[in-house]
Amino acid sequence: MKASIPKGTRDFLSSQVAKRRYIFDTIKDVFQIYGYVPIETPVLENLSTLTGKYGEEGDQLLFKVLNNGDFLKNADEEALRQKDSRALASSISKRGLRYDLTVPFARFVTMHQNDIAFPFKRYQIQQVWRGDRPQKGRYQEFYQCDADVVGSDSLMYEAELIKIYDEVFKRLGIAVSIKVNNRKVLFGIAEALGIQAQFMDMTVAIDKLDKIGRDKVVEEMVTRHIERTKAEQVIDFLDIKDLDALEQRFNQTDTGLKGIEELRQFHNYLDRTHIHNEVLFDISLARGLSYYTGCIFEVNADNVEMGSIGGGGRYDDLTGSFGLKDVSGVGISFGAERIY
Repeated sequence: MKASIPKGTRDFLSSQVAKRRYIFDTIKDVFQIYGYVPIETPVLENLSTLTGKYGEEGDQLLFKVLNNGDFLKNADEEALRQKDSRALASSISKRGLRYDLTVPFARFVTMHQNDIAFPFKRYQIQQVWRGDRPQKGRYQEFYQCDADVVGSDSLMYEAELIKIYDEVFKRLGIAVSIKVNNRKVLFGIAEALGIQAQFMDMTVAIDKLDKIGRDKVVEEMVTRHIERTKAEQVIDFLDIKDLDALEQRFNQTDTGLKGIEELRQFHNYLDRTHIHNEVLFDISLARGLSYYTGCIFEVNADNVEMGSIGGGGRYDDLTGSFGLKDVSGVGISFGAERIY
């Protein structure tokens, strides 16, 4: 038998482990300076915890774990006969490998709400798994380095998390650009064009802009049943570079105007501090995960042809799906593999 490892995974030599630990320790030091405390969650989560939180495409990338023992004993016979893998999965698999650290964190907060004080600031450095075809610098098994705050809707924490990004990359000697947008601004675009019901379809398409280009984003929106003229108008919105110009287009869109207000408040906090790296508004920034509701972030290394090396945003009611209502949170993640 030829020795091998599963697709999308790696072994690490001792020299690589040492370099990776340096990155993790640098990130951890900055987290702790800002008052974040460590937690850990299990590798396995119930699929009921994970599904429905990442959007349609995210759910398809979950690694599912077969039930113990004779997993076909209670299988859906009709789904098995029809070879319907989606219908079959729920009857033979109740658990999955975590897709990210944010949804398990929301589950953690709900279960331990009486053991923690709000606002609660945590960091977590653990492995996650995604069953996709990874781009350069990404794998199916990888580490995320997350910091989140739950229990406050203050935009002060958005500014604090950008400061953490800035300090970490300064220490690592990596020049970056930190892009900022707000999901309410994106909803404002849908609102202005009368396609609110297709908001998620619009954002899923926009999130692919850097990968497939403007024309194909239009085509994707059309395939998702957004009228071509509306899809082209969405692309026109993405040429807007500043909040003042955007505000003039949002005169009838309350949600969009709220997003602009939140971005300005965020800058009121951030601009009082010194930043080493560029922070810029990017209206095309969408972030594919469906749980984001407010400010969103993405970090790109300057002068390197590579995707993002960090991202995050505000999620207003992710704990609500587990029974803990009205607990807003915001967080960021470092893409450790691409940073390495």
